[in-house]
Amino acid sequence: MSPMAPSPFASVEQQIMDNDAPFQPATRQRTIMLIDDSLAVRRIIEASFSRIGIPATTFPDGISAIQALAKREVAVPDLLLLDIGLPKMTGYEVAHILRGNPAFSDMIIVMLSGHDGMIDRAHSWIVGAKVFIRKPFRVSEVIKTVCTLLQIPLPQ
Repeated sequence: MSPMAPSPFASVEQQIMDNDAPFQPATRQRTIMLIDDSLAVRRIIEASFSRIGIPATTFPDGISAIQALAKREVAVPDLLLLDIGLPKMTGYEVAHILRGNPAFSDMIIVMLSGHDGMIDRAHSWIVGAKVFIRKPFRVSEVIKTVCTLLQIPLPQ
């Protein structure tokens, strides 16, 4: 039996595993993170959530987000909006890495995808996503989902 090949993301995984102490935010304000390669989606989500008082940190790919989390350049969000079709590393791989670290066990993951197949949905739940939202989405749908999952009142 040959040994398993190391993950192509071993260095990123090691960074996150080396820093597995839970991050304690200074306030209880809820925060979200979006990882999506679309600049338009990142800007829309960031602006929409800013308007309702929920800070959103955004990244164009999973590697930069994981590195920022591992280095504590950003706070661990309460909820992660995660695109499946990312460059460098898929959303499934990002979710798998984060779920493998106790520091991120309480983080809620919502998968986003332009595909709506049964396999995409099943794979999302296998890697720990609570909800699957198909693109293109309505921003109001995303806001409602996030507020429901974070148990905060919907904006008027």
